[in-house]
Amino acid sequence: MGVVHLGVVLLAAAANAFSAVADFLRLERIRVSMERVGVPTRILPLLGVPKAAAVVGLLVGFVVPWVGVAAAGGLVLFFVLAVAAHLRGRDRMIGLPVGFLALAVAVLVTAAG
Repeated sequence: MGVVHLGVVLLAAAANAFSAVADFLRLERIRVSMERVGVPTRILPLLGVPKAAAVVGLLVGFVVPWVGVAAAGGLVLFFVLAVAAHLRGRDRMIGLPVGFLALAVAVLVTAAG
């Protein structure tokens, strides 16, 4: 495992941990964004669950590499769907989900290297 992979995994884990907590707490910025794309804010805590699970998976991946790869793959799927939801809702504020998607892809790319 390279230093770049270590850094990318830790950054992705930290970002997704923050995002999961924001979902669990239903922070106003997140609620507003969800309302713009037509997602009921009552399901916000449910959106935090896969992110929190992925954080655990990313960290377990340091010991069991395929678990980290699976967690990153799950995050790629999650954030592709998030970007699609924003575009479907005609919300062009997709910087955050695209950033999270890029981090997940970076974990996969650096895991292969």
